Amino acid sequence: MFDVREDEPDYARLHDPEAHTHNRYGSLIDLVERSRLPAGESMQINGDLSVGENPNRYKQHGFHFTADNCIGCHACEAACSEKNDLPPHLAFRSVGYVESGTHPNFTRINISMACNHCDDPVCLKGCPTRAYTKFTEYGAVLQDPDICFGCGYCTWVCPYNAPQLDPVKGRVEKCNMCVDRLEVGLKPACVSACLGNALNFGVIENVPERREEIRTEIPGFPSPDITKPNIRFELKRSIPNTVTRTGSQALKYVQKHGERYHPELDERRAQDRRAWNLAKLSSRENPLVAFTLVSQAVIGAFTILFLARLGGIDGLAGLAETGAYPVFIFVELVLLAGVLVLSTLHLGKPLRFYRGFNNLRHSPVSREALGVSLFFNALGAHWLSTLLGPAWLGLLPQWLSAGAATLFGAAAVFAGAAGLYFMTRIYRIKARPFWDHWQVSTSFFGTALSLGGLLIAAGWSNALAAPSLRVLAGLIILGLAAELIGLVFHARAMRASSNEGAVAHHEQTTAYGYTYWLRNGLMAFSLVALLTLAVVAPTGLPALLGWAAAAAAMLAAAVIGRALFYVLVIPTTMPGAFFWRNKGFEAHARETGLAQWQQVGVAPETH
Repeated sequence: MFDVREDEPDYARLHDPEAHTHNRYGSLIDLVERSRLPAGESMQINGDLSVGENPNRYKQHGFHFTADNCIGCHACEAACSEKNDLPPHLAFRSVGYVESGTHPNFTRINISMACNHCDDPVCLKGCPTRAYTKFTEYGAVLQDPDICFGCGYCTWVCPYNAPQLDPVKGRVEKCNMCVDRLEVGLKPACVSACLGNALNFGVIENVPERREEIRTEIPGFPSPDITKPNIRFELKRSIPNTVTRTGSQALKYVQKHGERYHPELDERRAQDRRAWNLAKLSSRENPLVAFTLVSQAVIGAFTILFLARLGGIDGLAGLAETGAYPVFIFVELVLLAGVLVLSTLHLGKPLRFYRGFNNLRHSPVSREALGVSLFFNALGAHWLSTLLGPAWLGLLPQWLSAGAATLFGAAAVFAGAAGLYFMTRIYRIKARPFWDHWQVSTSFFGTALSLGGLLIAAGWSNALAAPSLRVLAGLIILGLAAELIGLVFHARAMRASSNEGAVAHHEQTTAYGYTYWLRNGLMAFSLVALLTLAVVAPTGLPALLGWAAAAAAMLAAAVIGRALFYVLVIPTTMPGAFFWRNKGFEAHARETGLAQWQQVGVAPETH
């Protein structure tokens, strides 16, 4: 337990003599009654088995922030960092701001934000290792860094930038609500340290002393509909209808018809000149670019071959009977094994990869990992069945061993389809509007068709007859068409949206404008070239050159498009300050060498 000082001031002590029965989301504030879990259990804080005597121990608690009082001194940050012994590049609580106007009519709203210990914690549902738990004690959402293997998915899905991925330790950590202080009747360290009396803490929906409002959002705060956060605000002073955030992104918040402030593109700060920015396509997510493209191609290629064999499609069906078929499947296994290793090394703790299957109930990451792993194993069993014949399964009944290749092949097709589906679900994140569109499905499944067909064509380039090539060209065309249709509707949706997706799409057409149109042009060229090959069906050198040109354009478009997919996304995170939580400053610090100074607070790019 936390050691209480003899002279602990009254403002640092919890004081909630009464509490409501329900919060504004309709949920019970009494968490034992809500979850029907037993009360009176120890939280085992630092190995202490005792139970706190707080009378409101099993009620949902939350922060209250009075924006009018915050002076931006960062004392709350300092107190939190000191208590949790954090390195300079991490902060469980951070102070940012939004602003409007010019001198002398200038307005700034400071916002101090940590984890909001939400009613619907998306971090808990998304974490594949089950490192998160929402406790009946105080409603705290706690994360165990020793269970975490550093995938960072919780940092993607959280709208408030609460979980912090430490690239040095290779794991995530976050605000723990200072439950050790709560157990002895004290408010969290950040609240006790606040100089301006802007932060408060207690049972949710209770109005703090000398406060009037408990609103659920203020300008710059993401929509509470995503997670139902347990934080309340007061902002009494008049503010403009439009405020902007500090940072390199052209993002503003606009109030319309007296409603909430919606994020929009800030035309005044938006870049209108097109550029290439090819060097910036490389990011920390490069392993995921390779993993998604190669896994989709391998799954698509095998599915096409297997279904063509079952359906008796002329030309393609006979490929499974040739001596090159086991070699082709082996190459697919090698390719998939390579990107699986690459994606595992992308984790902060690669040797803990096996924990990725711990949350099959909720996490799409766990489900995708299971689907792709089952596909890999079923494909390997299918390869052995094809290569060695029924004899290697001599322990099984004859009827089963005779059809083992077909059985394992069917299992691989189903597992691959499931893996692809959950791969799309990983990126349908409300906190990342640029990804939260059905275009993700057309892109991933379209890539499986197009690159899968291309992989087959490359594997049997000397053995495929004109009819077979025509069938493959048709499948590739179908995949490319699906991708292009998805991109058209995605661009239309992003332009019309009132969220960070509009800003990301504008950056795509300006800062990466030439690269964006190069990708689109390469896809269109591939589509036209393949249509020509399918209709004209040339032979000899013209056919070889046509297929080579289409293949090169397709591969280049796929890599560029997937890199843009990861680089452009803008999360619905909290605003930062000039030197903190500012991507523009981080880039400047790395370019000038400031990032080497730990006190600057810029996290290393690699672990």
